[in-house]
Amino acid sequence: MRLLLLRHAKSDWGGDDLMDIDRPLNSRGKAAAMKMGRYLQQNGLLPNQIMCSTSQRTRETLSRVLQFLPQEAQIHLISDLYRQGEDDYAPLIRRYGGRAQNLMVIGHNPATEDTALSLTGTAAPEALADLEEKYPTAALAVLDFDIADWSELSPKTGHLERFVKPRDLKDEPD
Repeated sequence: MRLLLLRHAKSDWGGDDLMDIDRPLNSRGKAAAMKMGRYLQQNGLLPNQIMCSTSQRTRETLSRVLQFLPQEAQIHLISDLYRQGEDDYAPLIRRYGGRAQNLMVIGHNPATEDTALSLTGTAAPEALADLEEKYPTAALAVLDFDIADWSELSPKTGHLERFVKPRDLKDEPD
């Protein structure tokens, strides 16, 4: 089974009266989300189930990524991904992931980074070094597991297959 951990794209900090959950993507974030959606499509990283935080910035990231996914995916907007943004997402993945072969989680840091690090048992060396350095906005960790159901997920059992940041990808016209 494959887990795609996507941190939301760069958000706009403008507007003092705006609550954190309501912050939208800024122009750089919109472009990065599109770039990551294109990358997912071109590399066959196609989720059949998506768990997405209910924040504005994660939902906007999702809407841009969806434009590049040629297949249907079951989408679950989960408020706990926002509320537990300081905690590891593994319990939520176990609870909601079911038997999805390719599960994508669109969430927040530090939880996205903590989840990737806590689940990684083996890794492509360059991917792990990159992940340990920083998990920037719109970055994607791809982890593979030898399990039949996400309820079986446990620490250090995944293989970090790759870690991709928008700035590492070639710019293409939209």
